[in-house]
Amino acid sequence: MAAAKSSSPNWFVIGVSAAVVVVLAVLAFVVVSLNNQATAPGAAPESNDSFNSETGSISFGDGEDTVAVFVDFQCPVCKSFEDQFGPALEAAAADGRITLEYHPIAILDRFSQGTEYSSRSAGAAVCVAESNPDLYLDYAKTLFENQPQENSSGLTTDQLADFATQVGATDAVSCITDETYRKFGAAQAKSNEIGGTPTVEINGERLNLQDQADLKKFTDLIS
Repeated sequence: MAAAKSSSPNWFVIGVSAAVVVVLAVLAFVVVSLNNQATAPGAAPESNDSFNSETGSISFGDGEDTVAVFVDFQCPVCKSFEDQFGPALEAAAADGRITLEYHPIAILDRFSQGTEYSSRSAGAAVCVAESNPDLYLDYAKTLFENQPQENSSGLTTDQLADFATQVGATDAVSCITDETYRKFGAAQAKSNEIGGTPTVEINGERLNLQDQADLKKFTDLIS
C-alpha cells in the first residue's frame, strides 16, 4: 500500500506548476505587447512632392548632391547648427547646387520631464511637411527660435499648433493638436540608427563633423 501511494501523481503540485506556466506566459505576452506599442511607428503620413513619408525627409532643391540633415528640435546643438549653416544650406538648395533633405526625428524625450517634447515637436513638423511642405522651413525655424531648455517640460502641444498658425500652416493645426504623428520621429530615428543630432549625410555617406576632412567636405559643398 505504501508503495502504491508513493507512486501516484501529486495533482496539487502539477496544478500549481501548470498555473505558474500560464501566468508566466501571460506576463510574457503583456511585456511583448507593451514593448511593441512603445516602439510602433504609429500613423503613417502621406507623401507629397516635397515630403517622402517612407524616408521621413522633406526635400528642397534639385541639385546633383544630396545633403541630408537629421534634427531633433529639443537639441541645442541642432539649433546652433541651423544658426550657423541653415542659411547656406537653403541658398545652395535654392541655387540648384544641392538637394537638401531635412529629417525631423526624436531621440531626446528623456530631457522633457515625461512630456515627450522631442516626439511631439517632430510629429508637429511632420504634420506641416505633409499638409504645407512649402512652410516647413518657416515652421522649423520657429521651433528652434522657441526651443525650450533641456530638462524642462517643453512647449505644449497647443503652442506647437499656434506656431503652425503663425507661419500660415493652418492645414496642419488639427494634425498637431491630435498628435497624429507623435511616434513618427522616434521610429525614424530608430530606422536610420541615429544616436546623436545633428547627423549629416552627403549622398548617403554619414559625416563626422568633428573630423576636419568631413567638415571641409560639407562646407565646401554649400559654400
